[in-house]
This record gives sequence, structure tokens and C-alpha cells, in this order.
Amino acid sequence: MNEVRVSGVSKELPEYSRNTKDIIPLVESWLQGQEERFRRKVIKIFEGAAVDTRYSIMSPDEVFTATSFEEKNAIYVRESKKLGEKVLRKALLQQEWEASSLDYIITVSCTGIMIPSLDAFLIEALGLRQDVVRLPVTEMGCAAGVSGMIYAYNFLKSNPGKRVAVVAVESPTATFQLNDFSMANMVSAAIFGDGAACVLLSSEEKASGPKILGAEMYHFENATQMMGFDLTNGGLKMVLDIEVPNVIQEHFPKIIHPFLEKFGSDIKKVNHFIFHPGGKKIVQTVEQLFGEMDKNVDDTKEVLRQFGNMSSATVLYVLERFMQRNLKQGEQGFMLSFGPGFSGQRILLEW
Repeated sequence: MNEVRVSGVSKELPEYSRNTKDIIPLVESWLQGQEERFRRKVIKIFEGAAVDTRYSIMSPDEVFTATSFEEKNAIYVRESKKLGEKVLRKALLQQEWEASSLDYIITVSCTGIMIPSLDAFLIEALGLRQDVVRLPVTEMGCAAGVSGMIYAYNFLKSNPGKRVAVVAVESPTATFQLNDFSMANMVSAAIFGDGAACVLLSSEEKASGPKILGAEMYHFENATQMMGFDLTNGGLKMVLDIEVPNVIQEHFPKIIHPFLEKFGSDIKKVNHFIFHPGGKKIVQTVEQLFGEMDKNVDDTKEVLRQFGNMSSATVLYVLERFMQRNLKQGEQGFMLSFGPGFSGQRILLEW
């Protein structure tokens, strides 16, 4: 079987950014008319979200201005094309790959709707080959960054000498609902930010970077209602069950140990945890579980602090931090992210 390696990871951020403390006044004015106790609770959620900064494809004033789904989606489409092109160009340049050398392009996004999907525009913008295989991954939420890598891995495993780009572009701010005062909307507004990332993978003999030892998905039963979007006239409305951290905790041993064992590893051999920063509570839950195994999720917390949760792209920001370090040969990294389905996606890497 071919070896599949992660050759490089790049990230790209939109032009607008704000510190959380600067967003609080906007939140306060948005919540005018709501009862005092509720307002205080929401501000506390923002202050305690463990997110210092977030980036956005729109200015903060635009985010808090009532616009139609059509207008917000048009901004999403316009800016996704820009961010996707920038991050793919950057990744190719860093690895010194020609755009025409790509055999497969996977684009990942769940925060807006565009047909044709982003990959079609990237093929045109960068002059990819006419026979390049394309796959848009559009409804897998936060898990989709790892999902995209799993699809790339499965393709490369059976196709030697090939190259794949996985491009994740997300704008949760384009889904922000001004007239939804549910806790799910408050929590998502407090933790989410916009961003893009690109992972390049290869099955070439001369490829460098960590090797993928195994990649699998784990689907929770009777859990489709736990996370996702409702498509309303006002846009994509967040669905987020407060039980998510508890469900993860309950399934955690089944998600980790059989998977590692299947690919000849175990928790003691895993040096690094490359975990998707879904939000403070999920991070705390997983940190506690990993802590019991004498591991940490410091990089996950740092990505959440600096950028917020950028849906599918976020775990790739965590991966980029590990790719930039001189890790020793033989060290292992375990990638994990959760998303609508409800599901967990896992990859085992070895440097």
C-alpha cells in the first residue's frame, strides 16, 4: 500500500478582526429590549468563551445589521472565493507545487451556499488541469476539515504518485441570526470566527511530512438532532445541544482506544493531540479526559483563543502549529474533530 503524507498546511484570515472586549458594546446594544438578567448572562458567555480575538469577512457593524439571507450569502460567496484562492496559492507556493500538478481538489464549507461549489472557481482561478477530480464537502460542519483529509487519504492510498489539496473556507459570521435569542445562537456568536486553511497531501515516493497511519469516522447513534443548522428564511440557524460535551465524554474511550489499537498504536505512543477547538466546554471536557491520560490540548486552546472556532478550518490551524515544529521521527499525532451527524473524525499521524 502507498504511503500517504501531509506535505503542508497553510492558513488565511479575512481582513476584519476585533478583540472580544471591543465586541461587547455591540452585543449590549443588540440585546437592548431583552430582559436584564438575560443580557448579563449573554455578556458573561462572551467574556468567558476563551476567545480573545476573532476574524470576519464583514465589519462588526455589518454583522450586527439586519440583512437578508440573500445579502449575507452573497458576501459569503464573494469572500470565500477570495480566501480560498489566497490560501490555496499560499499552500502551493510554500511547497513549491505547480497548480497543474494537483490531481484532486476537495473544498470544505458549511456556512453558506454556492453552486457551482468553491472548487469549480479555484480550478478556473489557478488554472488547474481539466481532468482534476473535484469534491465539495458541504454539510459536515466542524468535522469536515478532518473528513476532507480522510477522503484525500482514501484516494491517495489507492493512487500512487498523486497530489491532493483540501481547502476549508468558513464564515460563521455570515450565519449569525440577529432575531434569534436562543442560547444556541448566543453561544455560537460568542465562540465562532471566520477563516480558511489548506492542507496538501501526497502519495509520491519523494513526499515529505508526517505519514497517515490510519483514518476513520465514528458515528454516534440517535444523535442527528444534536448539532447542525436549520435552514430558515433568515438563513442558517444554529442547532447546538447542551448535552454535546457529556455525549463526547461518554463515548470517548470507544472513539480513541479501538482506533489506535487497529493501527498498531496506543495512547502511550501518541505524543500530540491535534483536537478541534469546538468551544470552551468541549475543550474542557476533552482536556480533562486527555489529562487523565497525561496529555494536553494546549495548542487547541491557543487556536481557540487567537481565532475562535472557524468550523471545519480550525483543526487545520492546530495541525499547522505541529507542522511548523521540528518533531522527532517516530512521534505520533492524533487528530480529532466532532461535527453534525453527530460524528467524530479521527486521523493518526506519524512524523
